[in-house]
Amino acid sequence: MFRKKLLSLALVAVIFCLTFLVSISIAAEKQKPLKTQTSTSQTPPPNGITQAAMKAGINSCAGRINQVTHFLITGSTGAGATVFLPNDNPDRQLFSASIEIPLKDNTAYASVSFAPNQASGCNGMYETVVYWPQNCTQVAEKQFGAFQKAAPLSRNIAVRESGTTVKIFLMPAGTGCVSIKKEIIR
Repeated sequence: MFRKKLLSLALVAVIFCLTFLVSISIAAEKQKPLKTQTSTSQTPPPNGITQAAMKAGINSCAGRINQVTHFLITGSTGAGATVFLPNDNPDRQLFSASIEIPLKDNTAYASVSFAPNQASGCNGMYETVVYWPQNCTQVAEKQFGAFQKAAPLSRNIAVRESGTTVKIFLMPAGTGCVSIKKEIIR
C-alpha cells in the first residue's frame, strides 16, 4: 500500500513539475509518426535549435535536427529550448535538447536526441509527453486506435506501436493517462 501511495505521489509530482495540459487536437496531431508528416518537397530554414547546434559546431546532424524539431514546433509560437552540447568534438558526439512547446491553451514538453556517424548518417529520436484527462483505455482507442496493441511493459503501462520505430506508452495517472510517444528516426 505504501509503495502504491508513493508511486501515486511521484506520478502526481512529475505531472505537476511538467506543468502542462496539452490541447487534445494539437496533441493528437503530434502523435502521428514524423515520417507521415514530413514534406520532402521543401526543406524549412534552420530554426533556433538547429542554429544553436550549428553555431556550436554540430553540422553533420543539422539536417536531421531541423527535420525533427521543425516537426515538433510547427504551429506553436514562442517555443523555447535548452540544449545539451558536447564538451569536445561536437560534430562527433550526441546532441540533445529539451523543448517547451506552447500550444493554443497549454504547454507541451518534448525531448530530442541525435547521434552522428550512424550507418544512415545521423539518427535521432524524440519523445513527447502528454497528459490526458481520460483513462488509458479511452485514450488508447480514441487517440491511438490506428496503432497496433503490443505487450505491456510490465503490469501498468500499456503499449501501442506502429512498425518498429514508433511506440506509445500509456501510463495511468490518477483518473487520467500520460502518453509518451517515442519515435526513432533513421
